Amino acid sequence: MNNETATREEQAPINWLTTIVFTVTPLAALVLVPWYGFSHGFSGWAWASLAFFLLATGISITAGYHRLWSHRAYNAHWTVRLFYMIFGAMALQNSILVWGSQHRTHHRFVDDWDKDPYSARRGFWFSHMGWILRNYPSGANDFSNAKDLERDPLVMFQHRWYLPLTLGTNFGLPILLGWAVGDLWGVFLLGGLLRLVINHHCTWFINSLAHLWGSQPYTDENTARDNPVLAFLTYGEGYHNFHHIFQNDYRNGVKWWQFDPTKWLIATLSAMGLADNLKRVPDLWIQRAQIAMQFKRMEAALEKRRSRGADEHVERLKARVAEEYAAFRKSLEEWARVRDQWVTDRKKRLLQKWEETSFRSRMKEIEHSLRMQRRRLRVMTKAYA
Repeated sequence: MNNETATREEQAPINWLTTIVFTVTPLAALVLVPWYGFSHGFSGWAWASLAFFLLATGISITAGYHRLWSHRAYNAHWTVRLFYMIFGAMALQNSILVWGSQHRTHHRFVDDWDKDPYSARRGFWFSHMGWILRNYPSGANDFSNAKDLERDPLVMFQHRWYLPLTLGTNFGLPILLGWAVGDLWGVFLLGGLLRLVINHHCTWFINSLAHLWGSQPYTDENTARDNPVLAFLTYGEGYHNFHHIFQNDYRNGVKWWQFDPTKWLIATLSAMGLADNLKRVPDLWIQRAQIAMQFKRMEAALEKRRSRGADEHVERLKARVAEEYAAFRKSLEEWARVRDQWVTDRKKRLLQKWEETSFRSRMKEIEHSLRMQRRRLRVMTKAYA
């Protein structure tokens, strides 16, 4: 960044509304919640309100704002979208239109100092919440990438009425519930105030920590990381390295054992007939990305050994890696050939049932071959790192 750009960024005007809100709410939670807990105690209803509102607002951001509207990873019934819209407003992270547009810009220009609204290259503080506190040029609204959202009546209703919706949900819902169960202040402090602060910072961890802390099994072309700890805090959003290379997949935790309750919710909604068109990238694409990263790491390991001096095993290992890479390219070429033939046959409407079965069987063989190659490369990398 040149001096002129640095000066311009330092002079970006303060956004006083967001600065006041995001300063007052955590300070109030830090003081009022412990004070009320020690002096009065919190009822079971208050703790239940914290759990419910935290889950409702968090999942509305991950399954709604993020995977549904920003990435169009699936379609949802209007009742589901209405739920997301209401509790997304309660999350106080801006309207669907603004959030989705900025997030699409983030993916398009990830890590770009001047164009990514919350670029991790500019440091933890900036990507976590600093970008919200000033009117930086990189965060200016440009809805040219969100024409589909502008055509959505529910999105535009929320955008036009965002302020009353936000006030009504953040004050009205906790107060109404607290009055109904006889613990107005307890529910308001836990289900309203503390919930809001937790929800904010857990979401912001994806912008900041998920670009700084974790592994990169799929790509190192950007700073995004996979982190199971962050996935636990953000309903599955912590598998961020996968998400940045396969952003339209409705899953973030692609492995069956990875904690991704947002994925499970979407799959459940699909089984209930409340969601459809769930997008999934082919398994072979995922394996291709993983193997490409393994080759990169293997090359780095070889360079590391070479820098230590002559090693009789280096040349032998280089030849082995070359063989594995040739096998990798052959598998990809075979996959492309089989896929193209299948598409051609389908277009000609000549594909019989047994031919389709044969195609799927061949694809499974190729995928199995790549899985075995991944294991061999993993063993080789550990042995020679």
